[in-house]
Amino acid sequence: MSNPISTPMEFKNYRVFNYTLAGRPLVIETGKMAGLANGSVLCRYGETAVLCCATASEKPRDGIDFLPLSVDFDERMYSAGKIPGGYLKREGRPSEKAILTSRVIDRPIRPLFPKDLRNDVALTLTVMSVDPDCSPEITAMIGASIALSISDIPWNGPIGGVFMGLVDGEIVVNPNAEQQKKSDLQLTVAASMQKVVMIEAGANQVDDDTMFTAIMKAHEVIKDLLVFINGIIAEVGKPKFDYPSCELDHDMFDAIFAFCEKDVMNALDTDDKNIRDARMVPIKDAILEKFTEQYPDLPGMMEELIYKIQKKIVRRWLLVDKKRVDGRRMDQIRPLASEVGILPRVHGSGLFTRGQTQVLTAATLGTLSEAQMLDGIDSETSKRYMHHYNMPGFSTGEAKPVRSPGRREIGHGALAERSLIPVLPSEEEFPYAIRLVSDVVSSNGSTSQGSVCGSTLALMDAGVPIKAPVAGISCGLITAEDGSWDTMLDIQGLEDFYGDMDFKVAGTHKGITSIQMDLKIDGLTPEIIRRALEMTHIGRDYIIDEVLLKAIPAPRPEVSKYAPKMTTMKIDPDKIREVIGKGGSVIQKIVADTGAKIDIEDDGTIRIAAVNSEQADAAKACIDAIVFEPEVGAVYTGKVTGIKEFGCFVEYAPGKEGMVHISKIAPRRIEKVEDVLKLGDVVKVKYMGLDKKGRPDFSIKDAL
Repeated sequence: MSNPISTPMEFKNYRVFNYTLAGRPLVIETGKMAGLANGSVLCRYGETAVLCCATASEKPRDGIDFLPLSVDFDERMYSAGKIPGGYLKREGRPSEKAILTSRVIDRPIRPLFPKDLRNDVALTLTVMSVDPDCSPEITAMIGASIALSISDIPWNGPIGGVFMGLVDGEIVVNPNAEQQKKSDLQLTVAASMQKVVMIEAGANQVDDDTMFTAIMKAHEVIKDLLVFINGIIAEVGKPKFDYPSCELDHDMFDAIFAFCEKDVMNALDTDDKNIRDARMVPIKDAILEKFTEQYPDLPGMMEELIYKIQKKIVRRWLLVDKKRVDGRRMDQIRPLASEVGILPRVHGSGLFTRGQTQVLTAATLGTLSEAQMLDGIDSETSKRYMHHYNMPGFSTGEAKPVRSPGRREIGHGALAERSLIPVLPSEEEFPYAIRLVSDVVSSNGSTSQGSVCGSTLALMDAGVPIKAPVAGISCGLITAEDGSWDTMLDIQGLEDFYGDMDFKVAGTHKGITSIQMDLKIDGLTPEIIRRALEMTHIGRDYIIDEVLLKAIPAPRPEVSKYAPKMTTMKIDPDKIREVIGKGGSVIQKIVADTGAKIDIEDDGTIRIAAVNSEQADAAKACIDAIVFEPEVGAVYTGKVTGIKEFGCFVEYAPGKEGMVHISKIAPRRIEKVEDVLKLGDVVKVKYMGLDKKGRPDFSIKDAL
């Protein structure tokens, strides 16, 4: 049988494009891998490599009124030289960080698709190699933009993205791993050539001016990057495919709008979501009764039709009449209320209410061993502070069962978590693991920022000595075709739904701790960003002073009586083996006898947690006894535990015995130890140091 014959593979469409971003090489390869995707690139930044693939279905999906876009940041553990933990030893569900990265990339990309595109679009970003100095998240964002731009999928890009830091007061573009450890700012910015399209930030109380400067500097860097990306598109980009428009029939919309305009205006003119929803029911019925015969497909279009009718009215009110649905001024916050300590057995609780949005946050304190273990592609292996967010169906009046958290819930929890991290005490100051759970019990807009406020209340109620209270609030935006615009503070559900922006900012009086910006338009100008920062600063200052601090002026001086009591001590690391004992026998006995939990670190730090201080003190006393070393010349009180011909043994500390030679028991010579001592006698002994054989040497006569 002859050998099969093969010719060398040629990648005729293979192209490589080179750029330098923040002093490190950015290399884009296309035409070699994933050739069946609509668009694909291997994006390399330093030694980070992400395969970015964009695909779209041939036909639109029927019966939907939205773009079915999915963005998946797919971490491969081999990219960081790791084998996955767990039994299966393979990647499972996405990590929390992967989900958050997917959302960060989704937000700037989604608004740039045509509004009437209904084809499924999937963006898969597979992390194949990780260089700690070159962010895989930014690499994936840039690669995603290029993959979409060179594909035949309709999209109004490109965009670029960078990560900004603040190191020793200096703004740094794409800081390396060492700089990130010292940075007071973690800012991700995405932008087109004209406008900023996405902002996500965590910050150590950074002031508004510094934040604004960092955002503008990021945009300048992105503009240069986009020149490079446009060069790639010009060389290898495909023509965009045609698709059937899913726009509503304009004649139908105009006729129905004229029929119900006044009724819908009346229905919307209330600050109560329940009343508004109830008023809309007969309007929908009237529309169906009058127009279904003329437009047989109307029932399937009803939700989209009502959405567009309400959107037109709400936007006209905001832009032209400067009127908000609930009658507030553009810079006015909804009615506010806050309470603490409403759940008696939990370690801390806070209820924050803003209009019809209400969030109940509960704080739980635990030992540091209860910190969350992380299994991901970066260097972070655990976190002691966790924030979880839940939004059950009843919060919006919907009858639906409880499900595991989705991407939105994970994202909102992470945003609230990021907002509070800068004000938390260190482990040394407060040696607890901290978990917060925010349950949204009523929702009408800005629940994530309600969670931030509820978190401040719960932490202070739990006795966590935070550095400063944190409040969060959102700013909305409405724009017109002629370029005019206006902003409104504290947007509620309808204004979020029909407006153009949800600009969420959390912070203290001193500065910003987090930002998250969601957009439905093609970007923001510097003027809009500046206005949003100013409005949210005024808003959070008001909430802190007039609401949060009036509910609880300062953190409680002590943790709840139901929280574990923590004691920290330090021992010689060489003594750790004695405290643990063979097979853990010693420490297990201490735990069993005292009921305390004990964590021992390699540097000799021991943290003891117990239900009450008596248990903690008992456990500490046991450990003190084990590691106790007598001082030369010191006198100790002990009990005679053994008598021999050559002397006696005295327990000078719990579990510690020393020998007293017969010659050192009394000032005079004695023949037998029993002439002077008996078992159980309490005596004073002086530690003389080590004898010639290296054994502890004690004396009773020298202690007299």
